[in-house]
Amino acid sequence: MCRAEKFFLPPITLDRHSRVPLHRQVQVQLARGIRQGTPGGERLPSTRGLARLLGVSRNTVLAAYDELVAEGLIDGRPGSGMRVRTGAERAAIFDSGRALREAQFPVRAVGIADPDGTILYLTY
Repeated sequence: MCRAEKFFLPPITLDRHSRVPLHRQVQVQLARGIRQGTPGGERLPSTRGLARLLGVSRNTVLAAYDELVAEGLIDGRPGSGMRVRTGAERAAIFDSGRALREAQFPVRAVGIADPDGTILYLTY
């Protein structure tokens, strides 16, 4: 007897004529579903299973999952696949890139060429 497994999977619609790459479309729609209140610990489908379901290559799903990991929305655990992070786990992750963008640093950058023609940048 086979046990039916439950997965977190919001509706995903792919536009194959869009300029937005398929992996980005998958990532954006999964991220939106997670941010709309998905409880932490929910398991996502395997990369092979989701690729088969969406009719895309496994690499497309791997790229989407990699971006979600980088955003701190999901986490991979050996033997249990990818799971949605809890709100506390997400809050504990410091996103240095986002912090720099929000700080709008550097305010100004000036390019100066040295005698060899190499451009040096001064930021302030």
